[in-house]
Amino acid sequence: MSSNDTPDAGPDLTLGVTLADFGSRKLLRGHVGDQAVLLARVGDELLATGASCTHYGGPLDQGALEGDTVRCPLHHACFSLRTGEALNAPAFDPIACWKVERDGDRYFVREPAAAAARPVHPASAAEPARIVIVGGGAAGFAAAEMLRRRGWGGQLTMLSADADAPCDRPNLSKDYLAGSAPEEWIPLRGADFYADNGIDLRLATTAERIDLGARTVVLNGGATLAWDRLLLATGAEPVRLPIPGADQPHVFTLRSLADSRAIIARAQGAKTAVVLGSGFIGLEVAASLAARGLAVHVVSLDAHPLERVLGAQLGDFVRALHEAQGETFHMGASIAAIGAGTVQLSNGTQLAADLVVIGVGVKPRLGLAEAAGLKLDRGVVVDEFLQTSQPGIYAAGDIAVWPGGAAGQPMRVEHWVVAERQGQVAAHNMLGAREPYRDAPFFWSAHHEVTIRYVGHAQAWDEIRIDGDLAAHDCSVSYLQGGRTLAVATIGRDAQALEQAQRLAAQG
Repeated sequence: MSSNDTPDAGPDLTLGVTLADFGSRKLLRGHVGDQAVLLARVGDELLATGASCTHYGGPLDQGALEGDTVRCPLHHACFSLRTGEALNAPAFDPIACWKVERDGDRYFVREPAAAAARPVHPASAAEPARIVIVGGGAAGFAAAEMLRRRGWGGQLTMLSADADAPCDRPNLSKDYLAGSAPEEWIPLRGADFYADNGIDLRLATTAERIDLGARTVVLNGGATLAWDRLLLATGAEPVRLPIPGADQPHVFTLRSLADSRAIIARAQGAKTAVVLGSGFIGLEVAASLAARGLAVHVVSLDAHPLERVLGAQLGDFVRALHEAQGETFHMGASIAAIGAGTVQLSNGTQLAADLVVIGVGVKPRLGLAEAAGLKLDRGVVVDEFLQTSQPGIYAAGDIAVWPGGAAGQPMRVEHWVVAERQGQVAAHNMLGAREPYRDAPFFWSAHHEVTIRYVGHAQAWDEIRIDGDLAAHDCSVSYLQGGRTLAVATIGRDAQALEQAQRLAAQG
C-alpha cells in the first residue's frame, strides 16, 4: 500500500465540506474513515474518487483536472472521475468512486459508489473475430488489456519472445535493479489475468513470417495463426557492439526481466562495475548498481551525459548527481576490450570490472515488417490511426513511425508510456474506431534523489531556456526551434510538466 492511501491530510468528508473549502483549487483531498478520497469540482458538480493513482500511488489532488478526468502528477496516468476507469496508461486499474450527497451548501461523502459494470462489446459483422498481437512489451500488453476491457470477445493471441509475462520494464533499471522493489511488483498482471480474460499468451514464441495472402502469422516451429487484425509491437533490442570479450558471462545488456535478474545475481558477488553508455538506461543502471554498493565507472564517447536529449548543461547536472554518489565518469572514451576482471578503454585506461553492462541504445525490431513488405522509414510507417501501409495490420510502440511531430513530421520514440498508449489506441481502432493518436510523448528518469520528467519530443533545437534553479532541483528546461517549444524537461515541477503535456498535445 502506498503512503498516499492513508488519510494523512484534508478534512473528514463524512462531516461535509463547502465550496469555500476548495479555495482557488479544483481538487481537494480528504478522507472517509481510513480511506483517502479526492473531491473534484467539475462545473457545478462535485465528484469523489480514490485519492491515489493505481500505478505508483501518486497523489491525484496534486494532479491536473481535464474536463471530468484527472491526471496523476507522477507519470500522467488519466482517470475518469465519473467511472474511475484508467483511461490512459501507465495505470490500468481503476480508482474507486464515492457517492457525493448535498445538504444545503455542504457536500458529504460517506460510502463508495457501486463499481461500474464491465462493458459488453456488441458483436458486428464488421469487427474482427481474431486478433494476433506480436510482442509482449508495453504496447502489446496495453492493446490486449484494452481489447478485453472494452468487452471484445473474439479470439486473442499474444506472442512474446520473452520467457516472462509482460512486466514493468522501466523498473528493471530503477528500483528493482537497485534492490528496493520486490519482484512481485514487476509483472503488469498476474498469471491468472491472461487465463481469466481469454488471452492466449504464448511466451518464448516468435513470429517468423507474415503471410499477407493467407492472413496468417507463421511461428517458429512452423505453426500458423490466422488473423483478421494484426498488431506489430515487436519493440526494440539492445545494440551489441563488436568489442573483444563482450561474449563473456559477466557482460550484460538490459532489456528483459531475465536480463535484470542476471545482472542482480552477478552484482551480489561483485565489487566493481563498468557501464558503457551515458544515456538514460546506462545512467539508471549505474545509479542502481551504486545503490547496491558497487564501485561504478561510466564510460561514454559523448562529451556530456544525455547531451543529445537534454543538452550539455542539464546533462552535466545529472553527471554531478551521479558523481556525488561515488560514480566515476570517463567521457570521450569507449571500451576497447573486456577481460575476465578488467576492461581496457580506448584511451589506454584499465579499469577493474567484475560486472560490465553495455547500454549504448536500442534498435527497432523491423525484420518481420520488412519481410512483409510494409512501408518503412527508420521504423514501421503508420497513419494517425496507427495502421500500417497494409490494411488490417497496425503497429505500435518502439517500431512505429507516426505523423506526430511538429507540423505533422514523422516521429518515432522509444518511451514506455508512448508504447502503452499507442497500444490502447490501436486496440480501439482494430475494433473499428477512428481514434487518432495525439498524445504528447512523455517519460521519466530517476537519478538518485532527482527525477526528471520530460514531455514532447525535440530531435533538434536552436535554443534552450532554463527557468528556475537547477541546483535547487526546481526548474523547467524548454527546448525550442524557430521560437516554438518542442519539449520541456522539469525537475521538482510536476504540475508544470502536466500543463506542458496538455499544451503540447493540443497543438499537435
